[in-house]
Amino acid sequence: MQNTRLNDLFDAIAQRLGKWLNNPWRRWSLLIISFLLGIFLGTAISTTAGQQARLDIVVAAVLVFITEVTSRIYYRGRFAVGSIWLECLNILKIGFIYSLFIEAFKLGS
Repeated sequence: MQNTRLNDLFDAIAQRLGKWLNNPWRRWSLLIISFLLGIFLGTAISTTAGQQARLDIVVAAVLVFITEVTSRIYYRGRFAVGSIWLECLNILKIGFIYSLFIEAFKLGS
C-alpha cells in the first residue's frame, strides 16, 4: 500500500493502542469484559431463538459453526502470538459456551 497520511494515522493509532494494552490490568479488564459479553450474547441469542420457536436447529448449527471457526482461528496459530484481539475472541467464545451450559441447566431443572 502507499504510505498516505491516512495509513500513517491508522498505524499511529494502532501503535498507541498496543502500548496502552501492554498494561496487564488493562489487558485483564478487556478479557473480563469479553467474557461477560460472551455470557450476555449466549443468553440473548438462546432466549430469542427459543422464544420464537422457529429455526431452532438452524440457529444451533450456525452457533456451533461460529464457535468452531473461532477455535480454528485461535488454535491454528498463524496470527500474531499473544494478540490481544484473538485472546478476546477466544474468551468471548468461552463465555458464550458457558452461557449456553447455564441455559441448558436452567431448562433441565
